[in-house]
Amino acid sequence: MISTSVIYTIAVWVVPVLFAITLHEAAHGWMANKLGDPTAKVLGRISLNPFRHIDLIGTVILPLTLMLLSGFVIGWAKPVPVDVRYFKQPFLDMAVVALAGPASNFLMACGWAMVALAGKMMASPGDTFTHYLMDVGDAGILINLILMVLNLLPIPPLDGGRVVAGVMSPPLAAAYMRLEPYGLMIVILLLVTGILGKILWPMVLFFKAIIKTVFLL
Repeated sequence: MISTSVIYTIAVWVVPVLFAITLHEAAHGWMANKLGDPTAKVLGRISLNPFRHIDLIGTVILPLTLMLLSGFVIGWAKPVPVDVRYFKQPFLDMAVVALAGPASNFLMACGWAMVALAGKMMASPGDTFTHYLMDVGDAGILINLILMVLNLLPIPPLDGGRVVAGVMSPPLAAAYMRLEPYGLMIVILLLVTGILGKILWPMVLFFKAIIKTVFLL
């Protein structure tokens, strides 16, 4: 039998995690369309509907499992297809498309901060709804900042890797992007050795402190 604390934890995290992962991908598609690539738009991937972006393993099973077992959440949605042939400057435009994902996570973190602030302002003793608003807002801030910082690491195929490639000369960028097939293995290695946490958490806490200061949380 699932305990009420587990049910509450899932209720707090499921919506922030779902939107943090899926709207990140929608932001990539939106920016690609702005730069001339209509692929994502044609496929209906520029959408606020998370069900258009869900990957069963990366968006549902893995995040929930990690959340319940370790408290650390990581995941992915179905990647938005981008056709660089539409871009005038393929590497540079792809860097801009890549940055749109982490930027969306920062904006969502700010949005969840407003949810937490609303809960704080309406809070009264024994009011479980406002307590839930504060908890879900805090969860939304945290998961979005984790995904933002993680994706900005300069490791292909993470967004940060594409940004680094975008500022390189085309031959150097092409050579750098050959690391892409090994990127996931590098991230996993950093995770299991504890190095990833040491890189991520100081930056996550830095941005969290800024958001909490700005939104008076």
